[in-house]
Amino acid sequence: MTISLYAASVPVFKQMLNALSDVLNKAEAHATAKNIDPNAFLQARLYPDMFPLVRQVQIAVDFAKGVSARLAEVELPKYDDSETTFAELQALIAKVLAFIGDIKPEQIDGKEGIEIVTRPGTPKEKRFSGQNYLLTYGLPQFFFHVTTTYALLRHNGVEVGKRDYMGAF
Repeated sequence: MTISLYAASVPVFKQMLNALSDVLNKAEAHATAKNIDPNAFLQARLYPDMFPLVRQVQIAVDFAKGVSARLAEVELPKYDDSETTFAELQALIAKVLAFIGDIKPEQIDGKEGIEIVTRPGTPKEKRFSGQNYLLTYGLPQFFFHVTTTYALLRHNGVEVGKRDYMGAF
């Protein structure tokens, strides 16, 4: 049995973005219950040269929408990445879930061989087939930033576990 490009992308992004939303809800509830300034979580880093949590979420969301849009060959929505609160991050996740929710399997399936170029015209330009873009670049990047968000919250005392990270499947 083969797996379709759509099945390996959009449903995975949906599952993990919903789980990310739930983890952020737990973080916000934890901050409220413990009387912790939410910025302690939103600006948390594991090391000074890392992006803070808010940026980790923005990048994860950017990969979910970007990979889905490029594979479906539809216009990539542009967002400001100006979120600074839990509520704004939740709105961003909801916006991207709505966007990728409108992408149908027939828009992605069969696109394994399309050419996807990242950072065109720059020294960091990379060329991928659709399948390689998803499997060797898009998904690993997405999971890195979702995992880092989870790790930041867990490191800072939010009671989340593997079930929270995985979400409903």
